[in-house]
Amino acid sequence: MSDSPSAAPVVLDLWCELQCPDCHLALSDVRALRARYGDRLEIRLRHFPLEKHKHAYAAAQAAEEAVVQGEGWPYIEAVLARTADLARTGEPLLVEIAGELGLDAEEFDTALIDGRHLLIVDADQAEGKAIGVTGTPTYVIGDERLDGGKSQEGLRERIEEIADRLLAAQD
Repeated sequence: MSDSPSAAPVVLDLWCELQCPDCHLALSDVRALRARYGDRLEIRLRHFPLEKHKHAYAAAQAAEEAVVQGEGWPYIEAVLARTADLARTGEPLLVEIAGELGLDAEEFDTALIDGRHLLIVDADQAEGKAIGVTGTPTYVIGDERLDGGKSQEGLRERIEEIADRLLAAQD
C-alpha cells in the first residue's frame, strides 16, 4: 500500500464505427498504444455510427451489450475484423460473434430488439457531433482532435507525442 496517489491515466477517446474499414485498420494502432502505455492510457471507444453503413447502429448497441457481459474490447475487435461480413450479413453476424466469444448470444439478440443500449449510442454520437467529429476513426486526447478518416498516416506517432507530453506533465 502506498501513501502517494497514483496518477490518473491519460484518456484517449476513439470515435469509432464498427462497420468502418478505416476503424478496422486503426486496430493495429490501438493494440500498439495498449502495449506501449498499458494502464497509463485509457482507451475509450465512443460510438459514431455513420448513416452510410446500414448495420453500424446495431453493431454499436451490440458492443454495449458485450461491455455489460464483460467482453467489450474482445467483441469490438472481433466485429471490426469482419466489417465486410457485417455489411453482407447484418445483425445475425453480431449475435454469431457473441456466441463465438462465449457470451450470451440470446441476450444480444434481445438487446438488439429491446434497444436497451440506444441511449448510450445516441449520447456518444451527439457528443461527437458537438465536438466536431464528422467521420471515423477520430481520436481525442487532451484537447486535441485527430481525424483518422482522412488518413491514418502518422496518427499513432502524433497520439504518442501527446500522450508522452500529458504523462510527463503528471510527474
